[in-house]
Amino acid sequence: MTTFAPRSPGPSELAARRDTVGALILDAADRAGGVALTRPGTPAVDYPALAEAVREIAAGLIALGIAPGDRVAILAGTRPEWTLADVGSMCAGATVVPIYQTNSPEECGYVLAHADVRAVFCEDLAQLAKVSAVRSACPALEHVILIDGDARGAIPFAGLRSAGVAAGTNLVHERLARVAPDDIATIVYTSGTTGPPKGCRITHASLLATVAAYDTQLELSAEEQLVIYLFLPLAHALARVAQIAVLQTGGTLAFWGGDPQRIIDELATVRPTHFPSVPRIYEKIHAAVATGVGEQSRVKQLVFHWALREGRRRRAAERAGKRPGVLARTRHRLADRLVLARVRAVFGDRLVAALCGAAPISQDVLEFFDACGVLVLEGYGMTETCAAATLNTPGAVRFGTVGQALPGTEVAIAEDGEILMAGPHVFAGYHRDAAATAEVMSGRWLRSGDLGAIDEDGFLRITGRKKDLIITSSGKNISPENLESALRETRWISSAVVAGDRRSYLVALLTLDPDEAPHLAAELGVAGDPASMSRDPRVREAIQRDVDAVNARFARIEQIKRFDILDRDFSQEEGELTPTLKVKRPVVLEHFADHVARLYGDD
Repeated sequence: MTTFAPRSPGPSELAARRDTVGALILDAADRAGGVALTRPGTPAVDYPALAEAVREIAAGLIALGIAPGDRVAILAGTRPEWTLADVGSMCAGATVVPIYQTNSPEECGYVLAHADVRAVFCEDLAQLAKVSAVRSACPALEHVILIDGDARGAIPFAGLRSAGVAAGTNLVHERLARVAPDDIATIVYTSGTTGPPKGCRITHASLLATVAAYDTQLELSAEEQLVIYLFLPLAHALARVAQIAVLQTGGTLAFWGGDPQRIIDELATVRPTHFPSVPRIYEKIHAAVATGVGEQSRVKQLVFHWALREGRRRRAAERAGKRPGVLARTRHRLADRLVLARVRAVFGDRLVAALCGAAPISQDVLEFFDACGVLVLEGYGMTETCAAATLNTPGAVRFGTVGQALPGTEVAIAEDGEILMAGPHVFAGYHRDAAATAEVMSGRWLRSGDLGAIDEDGFLRITGRKKDLIITSSGKNISPENLESALRETRWISSAVVAGDRRSYLVALLTLDPDEAPHLAAELGVAGDPASMSRDPRVREAIQRDVDAVNARFARIEQIKRFDILDRDFSQEEGELTPTLKVKRPVVLEHFADHVARLYGDD
């Protein structure tokens, strides 16, 4: 249970603490008890220590000459120091510019130069090397702070804090009093799926309005100790909102250890109350369960599917407000003991809700977890809306949709089907790009670029993306996203990109799931290296069966007629994935243009 000790804040604190991010979190940190930040293998940071560190970092930045509105970048993985640097920078009145730790030196240089960053936090020597490689092209950059390691010309993280102590942390509250809700809290650069990244200018007011909307819908409260397991990049808007939501309530941010292969193991150890994620993690867990079941005896497979049916019946009865009879309760207890509880155990034993966004997720996957007692709430938003717009909630969920509009937000559908959004969560425009801002703003409405429909109960369904629409030679408009999502649901396929613009039929570029490919190779008795598997006719036959099953779910004009299996998965290093693992369709189609040409017989 989080405890708060009342105190008498000074007038400058009262003026700012509730309407700017840094001041709000600092106030909560001063009043809260308990653990704020944890990470495997490192000492936990409690709230008194967090407040101390934040003040020292802020004062250290002020001592370096960082003025209100100056840009401070963070180039690091998701770890406690990221949060300390973020909140400390905001308490110094700076505008925080996150940079994905997976970015190339050139991508880092673009953001540093475009945002006129004056100081940058680098995680380690590898990230410092990226900055050093492009520093000559970043004339505004004066200070580099190194979190881990030691290097000439870089300020150690501990050294910055020591400088803050020497300068006096009383500077921080004076600086906070000068920060206004409409000041830019952060410039978050988009992932660049359709072109160069654009810097979204987001105010303190917008961030706090978004957090308040999530608080209301998810009933987040200081009365219950929130624990969020966080592996998403903090350069992503959703992770930043989650961070603020937890800290303002005195909850715990449990950071991952940094190894993608350990996420599922760490989930069970951390036992979070809430888990924000991208679809791929849920898909991996679902695939792993399906693999395990497929290797069991026929009897155990029948028991598994029976248990899922019982879970679905129970959840449907609960949502209808019906009280199950004695026999139904007995069946569900047995199903839970044999199957359902084992799936829930992956997430620990105190999960209240899991959140999912950033990309489409299969309704089948959502319904599978729901039957097991794990409610995965799909939502929708953009960087331009602080990663918020709509959300399914525990009290109002409709699978296959991304939920209803969050409190204080508005969602509408334009005549051409485009989703429009308005509200206090909408950004303040793109940094140094008035033309791009004018292109996406229509009065108070933000044009999302996504296509959707709103049902009679206000639930939004995403139907595609305007720029990704495939127009066949017959004039049929097809959104490839739902088809690609369905292909990814299958056991063996990791990624899928559908093509067919101005063609008479659709084709697909497919990659094999690196975790499942060895199982497929063993099952078929084929060589297990990706290059050999991509060419083996037996592998193709197995994938063809999956493609045929997916095709059966779509109209004939929307079905895949031909496909090619690539010899590697898409990667960030090749520029084919964003840091949040979204596929950059134009890049993929350019890189594998010869494969597409062969599928259409153009070679």
